Amino acid sequence: MARDLRAAEDFYGAVFGWDFRPTRLGEEFSVAFHDGAPVAGIGALAGSLNIAVAWTPYFAVEDADATSARIRERSATLAVGPLTFGTGRAALAADRDGAIFGIWQGEAIPDWCVGRDKAPAWLELRTRNAFDAAIFYGEVLDWACGRPGSCEVAYEEEHVVLRHGDIAIARITGGALESAPDPQVRPRWHVHFYVPDIEFALETATDLGGMLVAPVEATEDHSWASLRDPDGGLFTITTRVP
Repeated sequence: MARDLRAAEDFYGAVFGWDFRPTRLGEEFSVAFHDGAPVAGIGALAGSLNIAVAWTPYFAVEDADATSARIRERSATLAVGPLTFGTGRAALAADRDGAIFGIWQGEAIPDWCVGRDKAPAWLELRTRNAFDAAIFYGEVLDWACGRPGSCEVAYEEEHVVLRHGDIAIARITGGALESAPDPQVRPRWHVHFYVPDIEFALETATDLGGMLVAPVEATEDHSWASLRDPDGGLFTITTRVP
């Protein structure tokens, strides 16, 4: 959700090498492509809806109304929708700890994927209790339900990991927020975008008005850093999918 669609396209196009194409959702939406693969959507709605600029994960569902009912039944918040947008129906919600996410029922662009050396690399929910969150999302979004094509959930190296086939597409990390010194730190979904050169991406982003939030951290096989775009949208860049 951006305040100025063209400014957001210029920023993320320079940082990630994305190109943008219009959608059937109207003039306020565009889809970003990387090497021909769709990787993200940008909508110029933050101003009109009076919400913060942010990257928000949208999960595909078979029935937006049924999923919205499950969200409300589990004491979470349905903020917007479900509403009809072009080729489908969408809703914006917050889980019981306040982490914002969306749902989408309808057509999806072919080849849309997560975790295959394209951006986004993966999604991460940082929350208070990873197991409670995994149960909530599993019940709402039919994770680990046993149906063909459903995602599987496992506990790996102190994280709850969501896999589609053999690809890790999301993880849930719990506990870190309880000791956070900043009272503004709250549960939220973080989108991690893959970049081939983290230093180039950092330099480009800061030259264009972005701000480094968390310095570069590294392990033996990958490095990452968190930034905000010029309007405050938070995102993380990584050199390798874990």
